[in-house]
Amino acid sequence: MMITPSDLATPDRPRTARERLTATLSGELVARWSRLAIAAASARGKHHRVNEDSHSSLDGVAPVFVVADGVGGGSYAAWASRELVARVHRTLERGTIDADAISEALLAADRDIAKGIAHRGAASGAATVAMCAAIGRLRAKWLVAWVGDCRAYRLPAERGAPAHLLTRDDTYRNLGEDPPPGGSQNDPARMIGNGAVNAPNVARVELARDEMLVLMSDGVHRHVDASDIGRILHADAPLARRCLRLVDAARSNGSEDDATVLVVQRARPRNARVVRYLVAALLGAILLAAFAAWWPRVSAPAAPKATVESSP
Repeated sequence: MMITPSDLATPDRPRTARERLTATLSGELVARWSRLAIAAASARGKHHRVNEDSHSSLDGVAPVFVVADGVGGGSYAAWASRELVARVHRTLERGTIDADAISEALLAADRDIAKGIAHRGAASGAATVAMCAAIGRLRAKWLVAWVGDCRAYRLPAERGAPAHLLTRDDTYRNLGEDPPPGGSQNDPARMIGNGAVNAPNVARVELARDEMLVLMSDGVHRHVDASDIGRILHADAPLARRCLRLVDAARSNGSEDDATVLVVQRARPRNARVVRYLVAALLGAILLAAFAAWWPRVSAPAAPKATVESSP
């Protein structure tokens, strides 16, 4: 249930070691009373041989979506992000989804990835993550979870409205901790795979019709602001193309890191108009029947009153 864009080369399209690769995906998740439009775009960084970001595939049956950013460099960072996405999906798609289940899925991935890195003898390898999962049949209520500095935004349906940040980066600065020698206050202090996570961040959010949840790695959000996100994702274009434009905007603004965006839109069900017509017709029929039963009573002539005359 995940995709790593760097794995998409084909025999008839060989890639060089330094080639920059961008991939886009789009799909839908349709249920009786809900429809989710989904799209993603991911690009390999300028100085990376592999894309260390990973994200969910868009052909699953559960409303769970994940973006992970590998940390540590090279193949182990890419492996950590792939494993994180895959393990979260395997855990959550076989049971009830709630805040506790999401926390346990992330903590289990933290333990398993740390063991995998140690088994391979790697010096480092971990991943930051942002994810969302719908609860309820209408897909109106969502849980958003994150560890590190991947982000989640809610984008209102009004054209031109800026995105609302839902997460708070787990950086050394925000957590009030000192970074290791050579590190930065803006580096992530919490990651999946290094054993430093005690409790993943989990928040609840409600999503109205046509609103979007936007997940992205720091290769995007460090180079675009909330207004950029709203302007680009509200444009008239297929959703996957809008995701790609957001990645391109980050590139134009100086991003050289791996850059990934995944968007989930709570779209209107395709049968919504038919349902509205049927409900309106049913209400009309009920009102007409009530009127037909009521009208004869008020329109019928009143019966003459009998009078009794007394004799003198």
